[in-house]
Amino acid sequence: MNDPELSAAACQGDEEAFYTLVSRLKRKLYGIAFSYLGSEADALEAVQETVCRAWIKCSKLKDPSAFNSWMIRILIRCCIDEQKRRKRVLPLIGDKDDRMAEMISDSRLDLHQAMLRLKPKYRHVLMLKYYQDMTLTDIAKVLDKPEGTVKTWLHQGLKQLRGKMDAGGEVYHG
Repeated sequence: MNDPELSAAACQGDEEAFYTLVSRLKRKLYGIAFSYLGSEADALEAVQETVCRAWIKCSKLKDPSAFNSWMIRILIRCCIDEQKRRKRVLPLIGDKDDRMAEMISDSRLDLHQAMLRLKPKYRHVLMLKYYQDMTLTDIAKVLDKPEGTVKTWLHQGLKQLRGKMDAGGEVYHG
Protein backbone atom coordinates (compact mmCIF):
# COMPACT_ATOMS: atom_id res chain seq x y z
CA MET A 1 0.00 0.00 0.00
CA ASN A 2 1.24 3.51 -0.76
CA ASP A 3 0.97 6.45 1.64
CA PRO A 4 -2.37 7.87 0.38
CA GLU A 5 -3.98 4.43 0.63
CA LEU A 6 -2.46 3.85 4.07
CA SER A 7 -3.58 7.30 5.22
CA ALA A 8 -7.14 6.66 4.03
CA ALA A 9 -7.19 3.25 5.72
CA ALA A 10 -5.75 4.66 8.96
CA CYS A 11 -8.38 7.40 9.03
CA GLN A 12 -11.04 4.71 8.67
CA GLY A 13 -9.77 2.95 11.80
CA ASP A 14 -7.19 0.49 10.39
CA GLU A 15 -4.72 0.14 13.27
CA GLU A 16 -2.07 -1.58 11.16
CA ALA A 17 -2.12 1.18 8.54
CA PHE A 18 -1.88 3.81 11.29
CA TYR A 19 1.04 1.95 12.88
CA THR A 20 2.84 1.71 9.52
CA LEU A 21 2.47 5.45 8.89
CA VAL A 22 3.64 6.36 12.39
CA SER A 23 6.60 3.96 12.09
CA ARG A 24 7.71 5.67 8.89
CA LEU A 25 7.43 9.09 10.51
CA LYS A 26 8.82 8.33 13.99
CA ARG A 27 12.41 9.52 13.39
CA LYS A 28 11.25 12.84 11.96
CA LEU A 29 8.75 13.30 14.83
CA TYR A 30 11.42 12.56 17.41
CA GLY A 31 13.89 14.94 15.76
CA ILE A 32 11.38 17.77 15.74
CA ALA A 33 10.35 17.13 19.35
CA PHE A 34 13.98 17.01 20.47
CA SER A 35 14.77 20.27 18.70
CA TYR A 36 11.88 21.93 20.53
CA LEU A 37 12.34 20.37 23.97
CA GLY A 38 16.06 19.54 24.17
CA SER A 39 15.53 16.39 26.22
CA GLU A 40 15.23 12.79 25.09
CA ALA A 41 12.62 11.93 27.71
CA ASP A 42 10.49 14.97 26.93
CA ALA A 43 10.80 14.38 23.17
CA LEU A 44 9.70 10.75 23.52
CA GLU A 45 6.79 11.80 25.70
CA ALA A 46 5.73 14.44 23.16
CA VAL A 47 5.86 11.88 20.34
CA GLN A 48 3.80 9.46 22.40
CA GLU A 49 1.22 12.16 23.18
CA THR A 50 1.13 13.09 19.49
CA VAL A 51 0.44 9.51 18.43
CA CYS A 52 -2.34 9.19 21.01
CA ARG A 53 -3.98 12.45 19.94
CA ALA A 54 -3.65 11.52 16.27
CA TRP A 55 -5.23 8.08 16.77
CA ILE A 56 -8.17 9.62 18.62
CA LYS A 57 -8.73 12.33 15.98
CA CYS A 58 -7.67 10.46 12.83
CA SER A 59 -11.24 9.75 11.71
CA LYS A 60 -11.87 13.51 11.59
CA LEU A 61 -8.95 14.23 9.23
CA LYS A 62 -10.58 15.73 6.13
CA ASP A 63 -7.65 15.15 3.76
CA PRO A 64 -5.88 11.83 4.52
CA SER A 65 -3.13 12.72 2.03
CA ALA A 66 -2.04 15.45 4.49
CA PHE A 67 -1.45 12.86 7.25
CA ASN A 68 2.28 13.59 7.73
CA SER A 69 1.85 17.37 7.90
CA TRP A 70 -1.11 16.91 10.25
CA MET A 71 0.97 14.71 12.59
CA ILE A 72 3.81 17.26 12.66
CA ARG A 73 1.31 20.03 13.44
CA ILE A 74 -0.03 17.99 16.38
CA LEU A 75 3.53 17.38 17.56
CA ILE A 76 4.40 21.07 17.47
CA ARG A 77 1.30 21.83 19.56
CA CYS A 78 2.34 19.13 22.07
CA CYS A 79 5.84 20.64 22.27
CA ILE A 80 4.43 24.13 22.80
CA ASP A 81 2.15 22.78 25.55
CA GLU A 82 5.19 21.21 27.24
CA GLN A 83 7.16 24.47 26.96
CA LYS A 84 4.27 26.35 28.58
CA ARG A 85 4.07 23.75 31.35
CA ARG A 86 7.81 24.17 31.98
CA LYS A 87 7.38 27.91 32.46
CA ARG A 88 4.81 27.25 35.20
CA VAL A 89 7.02 24.75 37.05
CA LEU A 90 10.24 25.78 38.78
CA PRO A 91 13.01 23.29 37.93
CA LEU A 92 15.14 21.71 40.62
CA ILE A 93 18.75 22.55 39.91
CA GLY A 94 21.08 19.67 40.64
CA ASP A 95 24.47 18.28 39.76
CA LYS A 96 23.13 16.55 36.64
CA ASP A 97 21.92 19.86 35.19
CA ASP A 98 25.29 21.48 35.87
CA ARG A 99 27.20 18.65 34.16
CA MET A 100 24.90 18.77 31.14
CA ALA A 101 25.33 22.54 30.82
CA GLU A 102 29.12 22.13 30.89
CA MET A 103 28.96 19.60 28.04
CA ILE A 104 27.07 21.94 25.69
CA SER A 105 29.18 24.57 23.96
CA ASP A 106 28.68 28.21 24.82
CA SER A 107 27.86 29.20 21.25
CA ARG A 108 25.17 26.53 21.05
CA LEU A 109 23.67 27.77 24.31
CA ASP A 110 23.73 31.33 22.98
CA LEU A 111 22.01 30.26 19.78
CA HIS A 112 19.43 28.34 21.79
CA GLN A 113 18.76 31.37 24.00
CA ALA A 114 18.44 33.63 20.96
CA MET A 115 16.00 31.18 19.32
CA LEU A 116 13.87 31.13 22.47
CA ARG A 117 13.62 34.93 22.32
CA LEU A 118 12.15 34.87 18.77
CA LYS A 119 8.44 35.10 18.10
CA PRO A 120 7.02 31.55 17.90
CA LYS A 121 6.09 31.80 14.21
CA TYR A 122 9.69 32.64 13.30
CA ARG A 123 11.11 30.03 15.67
CA HIS A 124 8.89 27.30 14.17
CA VAL A 125 9.98 28.07 10.61
CA LEU A 126 13.69 28.24 11.54
CA MET A 127 13.55 24.99 13.52
CA LEU A 128 11.77 23.11 10.76
CA LYS A 129 14.04 24.52 8.06
CA TYR A 130 17.45 24.27 9.72
CA TYR A 131 17.03 21.61 12.42
CA GLN A 132 14.82 19.27 10.36
CA ASP A 133 15.98 20.22 6.84
CA MET A 134 12.40 20.60 5.60
CA THR A 135 11.62 22.43 2.37
CA LEU A 136 9.62 25.66 2.41
CA THR A 137 6.76 23.80 0.70
CA ASP A 138 6.73 21.16 3.45
CA ILE A 139 6.89 23.81 6.17
CA ALA A 140 3.95 25.63 4.56
CA LYS A 141 1.94 22.40 4.65
CA VAL A 142 2.86 21.69 8.27
CA LEU A 143 2.06 25.21 9.46
CA ASP A 144 -0.97 25.46 7.15
CA LYS A 145 0.26 28.79 5.77
CA PRO A 146 0.98 30.03 2.22
CA GLU A 147 4.53 29.40 1.03
CA GLY A 148 5.09 33.15 0.59
CA THR A 149 4.25 33.70 4.27
CA VAL A 150 6.72 30.99 5.28
CA LYS A 151 9.45 32.63 3.16
CA THR A 152 8.75 35.97 4.82
CA TRP A 153 8.81 34.41 8.30
CA LEU A 154 12.10 32.66 7.47
CA HIS A 155 13.67 35.91 6.28
CA GLN A 156 12.36 37.89 9.28
CA GLY A 157 13.35 35.13 11.71
CA LEU A 158 16.92 35.06 10.39
CA LYS A 159 17.06 38.86 10.53
CA GLN A 160 15.87 38.88 14.15
CA LEU A 161 18.24 36.05 15.06
CA ARG A 162 21.18 38.00 13.63
CA GLY A 163 20.02 41.02 15.61
CA LYS A 164 19.98 39.02 18.83
CA MET A 165 23.51 37.73 18.31
CA ASP A 166 26.59 39.95 18.29
CA ALA A 167 29.61 39.39 16.01
CA GLY A 168 31.17 36.90 18.45
CA GLY A 169 28.16 34.60 18.42
CA GLU A 170 26.98 35.60 21.86
CA VAL A 171 23.48 36.77 22.71
CA TYR A 172 23.24 40.54 22.63
CA HIS A 173 21.42 41.74 25.77
CA GLY A 174 21.51 45.43 25.01
